[in-house]
Amino acid sequence: MNYWLVKQEPSAYSWQDFLRDGSTAWTGVRNFQARNNLLAMKRGDRVLFYHSVIGKEIVGEAGVSKEAFPDPTAKEGSWVSVELRPLRSFKKPVTLAQIKEHPGLADVPLLRQSRLSVMPLTHAHYREIVAMGSGKSR
Repeated sequence: MNYWLVKQEPSAYSWQDFLRDGSTAWTGVRNFQARNNLLAMKRGDRVLFYHSVIGKEIVGEAGVSKEAFPDPTAKEGSWVSVELRPLRSFKKPVTLAQIKEHPGLADVPLLRQSRLSVMPLTHAHYREIVAMGSGKSR
């Protein structure tokens, strides 16, 4: 299993929208590195959902329910999307400030490549963020 983080502005598509919909095609990615990350996602992989711009916090956990397929919003190029399903909301959102302050998360891609919308996480980083979100940080 692999671990990922996806970013979305809540004014465009929020965690609450995602919960209401029950699943979504993760479309609109137009960055080659992020596209390659979508291509690497496998069914069952775990994904953290980050509210960018407004809130700047990880609010829940999702899973990949369908692997890469052509992005229906792309007019040209080889862009892809994946289907995600929400798994659970965090008891406590994990803020960007908390991630920056946590010594074990200093090398999370969110801090190094802040503009990348789809990024891999290590199992250790994923586990720690999930623990923080459930109020059980180690």
